[in-house]
Amino acid sequence: MKTAYDGRAERARRSMNELGADAFVITHLPNVFYLCGFTGSSAALVVLPDSLHLFTDSRYTIQSREEAPNTRVHIGRGSVAQLAGSFLRTRVARGRMSAALESAHISLQESVSLQEAAGAKIRWKPAIGLIETLREVKGPAELDAMRRAAKLGSEVMTEAISLVRPGVSELDLAAEIDYRMRRKGASGPSFETIVAAGPRSALPHAQPTEKRVKKNELVVLDLGVILRHYCSDLTRTVYVGRAPGEVRRWYKAVDQAQAAALETLRAGVAAGRVDRAARRVLERSRLGRYFVHSTGHGLGIEVHEPPRIGRNQKQEIRAGSVVTLEPGIYLEGIGGIRIEDDVAVHASGIEVLTSAPRGLLEL
Repeated sequence: MKTAYDGRAERARRSMNELGADAFVITHLPNVFYLCGFTGSSAALVVLPDSLHLFTDSRYTIQSREEAPNTRVHIGRGSVAQLAGSFLRTRVARGRMSAALESAHISLQESVSLQEAAGAKIRWKPAIGLIETLREVKGPAELDAMRRAAKLGSEVMTEAISLVRPGVSELDLAAEIDYRMRRKGASGPSFETIVAAGPRSALPHAQPTEKRVKKNELVVLDLGVILRHYCSDLTRTVYVGRAPGEVRRWYKAVDQAQAAALETLRAGVAAGRVDRAARRVLERSRLGRYFVHSTGHGLGIEVHEPPRIGRNQKQEIRAGSVVTLEPGIYLEGIGGIRIEDDVAVHASGIEVLTSAPRGLLEL
């Protein structure tokens, strides 16, 4: 029976051939899932010209055969790297074999185990980002899963905003957010939920603490869900009380920066151009030096994927990509403002997937 995974494996083989390799060893678990559907915590996948071979241990005997029916499953003891290497040793006939390896995703110890088990006849080729490049372009089923993940994340964000009030702690808010996403069907958060109040909202990746929300301060909420194996990621900023004029000006500038990025985002546009559009708005508002990260990133099976929408990024945005647009400013000792949405890029235009309230919310 033909599945979406078969098409992905064929594309991986074409990339493997372009690299001049006879085999491709996949050890990054999101890439293993992408190519064959297996979701276990220990696996290696060997791509050959005519077959896929999945290596795992006896904990996953039943699961592997259920999730990856079109893959030849090998159950064994020892590390999956050793199992894959031993298998490749048996495939080497006369002469030598060339094998590609995900060099960015394998530890030195695993690499040594793999190469020792494979033997001296294997010539190794580093492959960086090869499968991630394939993952950038989402198929119809993937886009449907991401729409659902964005919808669920937006629902949770809308509810979370209503829970922000003086006296509640960042930790309590984060715990409630994670609870609600699971109650709605998510398998979990796509990253550690961020709730940052007051001066702590100036930390772009703040971790929730026991700090309690106070009157007259900014609160940044950044959450994402995993639904059907795909991620969402969105951020909203609220003000507890009546926002002063300066905060309103800052928020408007960030909002306009995101709008400029949205207007620039199209298939075929360089990622750096999208970043530049957002950055210019903040620079004109004399807030550019407070924008300390990239404008966005790709989204999919992992919460951070290519492309990176940052300074001087020449990579073109591809139709079928899903990216975040998240300009923000961070003022030490005062607070931060970030607005983030998920956007699908189609050949004919863009589609904003997230829908939580996005104006300046005063609670």
